Formats: sequence, structure tokens, C-alpha cells
Amino acid sequence: MIPDQIQGRPIGVIGAGAWGTAIAQAMASDGTTVRLWARESEVVAAINQTRENTAFLPGIPLAGEIEATSDLGALGDCAALFVVTPAQHMRSVLAALPQVAAPLILCSKGIEAGSFKLLHQVAHESVAHAPIAVMSGPTFAHEVARGLPTAVTLAAEQAEVAAALAELIARPALRPYISTDLIGAEIGGAVKNVLAIACGVVDGLGLGQNARAALIARGYAEMVRFGLALGARAETMAGLSGMGDLVLTCSSTSSRNFSLGKALGEGQSAAEALAGKTSVAEGAHTAPVLAELAASRAIDMPIVEAVCRLLEGAIPARQVVAGLLARPLKAEGEGA
Repeated sequence: MIPDQIQGRPIGVIGAGAWGTAIAQAMASDGTTVRLWARESEVVAAINQTRENTAFLPGIPLAGEIEATSDLGALGDCAALFVVTPAQHMRSVLAALPQVAAPLILCSKGIEAGSFKLLHQVAHESVAHAPIAVMSGPTFAHEVARGLPTAVTLAAEQAEVAAALAELIARPALRPYISTDLIGAEIGGAVKNVLAIACGVVDGLGLGQNARAALIARGYAEMVRFGLALGARAETMAGLSGMGDLVLTCSSTSSRNFSLGKALGEGQSAAEALAGKTSVAEGAHTAPVLAELAASRAIDMPIVEAVCRLLEGAIPARQVVAGLLARPLKAEGEGA
């Protein structure tokens, strides 16, 4: 259970990329001390000395209450820990975390390669005694960091844990809606990153708004089909962490995944589009894992499969779209 006395204690954030830094800024907005862990010593120095994360979130003056550190042990007395590491590195980072009882709020989006486990399952295996929650939703980091209004899903297995954490992290510009559907909250965030790549491809090819809207709708059908097969609830898929995040990420070049897809549609290879990027387009890592997991369960996800072929360089972007358009005609409710 969550400790009774959590007010007045610092909040920890593990991972100082754009999203982790934005969360730290939001939590510090009411004067709360926030300890922000970064692996990179230069990021720690920049935040502490210049009050700016010049590497990952440039142009945002950071609150003085944010204390950057490269020592995971410095997070030991925090009331709660936001975990914002790239999905494929979460297990190793949590394994290095000193034993804690503070709740972990997972904010990364993806599925672990090899194990095919959702991140809350990875966290349960890595930190056995800490309550686990998932925070997900339509959240561009630069908007959260600037204090623009944002709403998210906050899911935990026990409703009282979700409610207590919502009270701890709610801010005037950050509104959490509680849920007990961890699976649904995670799947929305993982699948939408892959679908955002596909929508970026449509934009890069200049195929228009009609095509993108259709792709979002059919991608949402894939997301729901996959989520229900894994035990998610339909209402979670229709909420902030599902449809909400999908619409945002599939509609703007502020999305790293959309930008990657746009570059692919304009003719770049995946290697060219990803070269030199400091931030991670998680959809590129999630796509093959998601496709393999879906295939193992006989879940039809043609858009996800098409993104995988495109990332592999196996087929040109226009041929990918042509293949999707040439699929057999069927009633809308029958699937892909």
C-alpha cells in the first residue's frame, strides 16, 4: 500500500528526456521538490547550472525545485517515482534502483522485446514490493512543460492506490482520470506510436486528410482488437490513453513517431530518418514486437504489419499504402 505520509516528501522522476523533464516541471509547479534522475552527466549539469535541459527540452526554463542527479539512490525518500525511461531499458534501470516501497508510476510506452511483456509486468518482476501505476494519454512534452491543460489516464490495480496517486500528482493544468485497467492504459500508448508512423507516411506521401482520418479509424480498430484480446477494457481504449493519445500523435509533426513516418513517406530510409536523433521514436522499436505478439495470437493487424515492412526497408512507402487499399472488401465491423 501507499505510505500514509506522502505529502511534503519529494517526488522522483527516473529519466530526463523530454517527457521526464516535462513531468518534473509539472510536479514542481506547486513548489514540490522534484528529484530528476538522468544517466547523462552533462544533462544533470545543464539542468542544475542553467535551469534548462538543453539536450532534450530546449527553450523551457525549469523550476528551481527540480534537482537533477545521476544517483538513483538519491530517490530513496521520494513519495512516488515516475519511471520515464525508454521501454527497452526499463528493466535494467529498475534493476539498478535501490529497494524502494514508493509507488512507481510508469510513463513509458512500449512492449518489452523478447519477453513480449507489458511494462507494468516488467516493473512487477523488477521491483516486487512497490505499488505499480501507469500514466498515459495525449501528452506532448513541450505543452505539459509550459503548463498547458492536459488530461491523462492514471491506472493501478487497486482503485484506492490510483485515487491516492491522483491526489498526489494532480495540478491545475494536469488532470488525472483514475482507472484499474493497467493493460488498456498501456496498450493504447504502445499501439498508437506504431500507428502514428503510418499516419506520418500518409502525410509524407501527400495523400491528404481523408486518407489520414481513415487510417486513424482503421488503426483504432486494430488497437481495440489487440487490446481486447489481451484483456483490456473497451472503455479504456475509447478514453484518453487510447483514442485520445491516438488522435494527438497521429496529427502533428510534434510527434517523433509521426515525424519518422513522414520522413519515410518522403523517401528516406529508416536508418536515415533515425540518424542523429537524441530522442527515441518508440514506435520503431515497438512495431516488430507488436507484430510478432499479434501474429502469435492470430490477431489481424495489417497496418502494424505494413509499418514493420516499411521500417525493414522491404517495401517502398507507396507500395505499402497500395497493399492496404487492395485488401478484400468487407463490412466495417468485420475487422481489418
